[in-house]
Amino acid sequence: MSAMSTPARVTVAAVCAAGTLCAAPALRPATAWGTVAVLAALYALCEPGVLPTRAAGRHPPAAVGPFLPVLLAAALLLPPAAAALVAVPGSLAGRVEQEPRRVRRLWRAAHLAVAVWAAALAARLLDGPRALAAADLPYALLPATVAALVLCVTATVLTGAVLVTAEGRTPRAAWGAPLLGALAPHLTYGLVALMTAVLWQARYGAFAAVLVPLPMYVACWGFARARRERDAHRATVRALVQAVEIKDHYTRGHSERVGRASVFIARELGMPEPRVDALRFAGILHDIGKLGVPTRLLRKNGPLTPAERRVVELHPEYGHEMVRGIAFLGEARDAILHHHERLDGSGYPHGLAGDQIPEFARVVAVADAFDAMTSTRSYRRARPVRAALDELHACAGTHFDPAMVAALTRALAHHSWPVAASGPVGATTAGRGPLLLPAAVSAPVPR
Repeated sequence: MSAMSTPARVTVAAVCAAGTLCAAPALRPATAWGTVAVLAALYALCEPGVLPTRAAGRHPPAAVGPFLPVLLAAALLLPPAAAALVAVPGSLAGRVEQEPRRVRRLWRAAHLAVAVWAAALAARLLDGPRALAAADLPYALLPATVAALVLCVTATVLTGAVLVTAEGRTPRAAWGAPLLGALAPHLTYGLVALMTAVLWQARYGAFAAVLVPLPMYVACWGFARARRERDAHRATVRALVQAVEIKDHYTRGHSERVGRASVFIARELGMPEPRVDALRFAGILHDIGKLGVPTRLLRKNGPLTPAERRVVELHPEYGHEMVRGIAFLGEARDAILHHHERLDGSGYPHGLAGDQIPEFARVVAVADAFDAMTSTRSYRRARPVRAALDELHACAGTHFDPAMVAALTRALAHHSWPVAASGPVGATTAGRGPLLLPAAVSAPVPR
């Protein structure tokens, strides 16, 4: 909408005119201004960016978008014109990220005013006010449900019209998918609005807004903030993994697959979901320390010298230092540091043995070795899944925790595993897989 076409301008202008016509009849003394004011204030309070925050501009608060239960409560409690006014103050005062901001604010206020007006009209046609006044809850469900559906369809149709004219989206993309995705949430909003309206009409009055919509908004805000933080965590992890794979292109995709295998093992072991998520991060980031290893060693043709091998074997410690300050990784940091330890104490960097090795590290060690064996590398072709599992079982108790190997075996009995290609067969890239192990060890634990 920054460079609006003529059809888009006409669409926005028409909706703004319609919104004005819908709300204008309420501008008279007989309107229930107290109810309008309370609901409009509550909606404005919930609108993103209305309240100033200490971190505004740098760290904007998590937003849940227009809080529609308040608008639907207005549609059930007020005449259509008065209900249309409820969305206007918050929509005009809310935060807008893109230009032209003034046009976007007007559009937001106008299309919501039209949608709420239509929802209130539908509720009145179904005798919603009478059902609420009589506390006829079984019947009141009908006008509340219809009002929610009308608001959903009206808002989606108007928004889609602008997307089609301003951005050239197809009708299916502008109306089809958004409408299907919005139906279930709007029906939930309708139930919340009905509870608010019934309490309001009973004896609680404006206090009903504190009893129902406000707590729901706080819960939605908390979920939105958690989702935003989770998305930020994933973006951080993706950026780190991309940096490793750019530097060591022979293992591209390896980190994601190790994360996937780690999750398989964790779920077979019955770990709670927070630990499963942490293990996914551990598997994905286990090789982050390669960023500290010289590229010439990662891409060297021919065997590594003992001195070069010692440099490469520092990558778990490099990785641990890199992620030391990332609090959300939790136990994943232990896996990054210790995923090359072995049960018999012959691993690195600290030579831990048995239960001294953190559980996450024992999981990632099995997942790492399994993906290394089932991936085509520069020095050999991929092994079949069955052969890789046999190799893991042969080394269980010395290299790998038998419980982790058994868990992966059980998981792969009902999950498919892709055969991954990480580089052309034929070149002899040094320091990969078995080259980092003593000569007597057969299991290819990757570096």
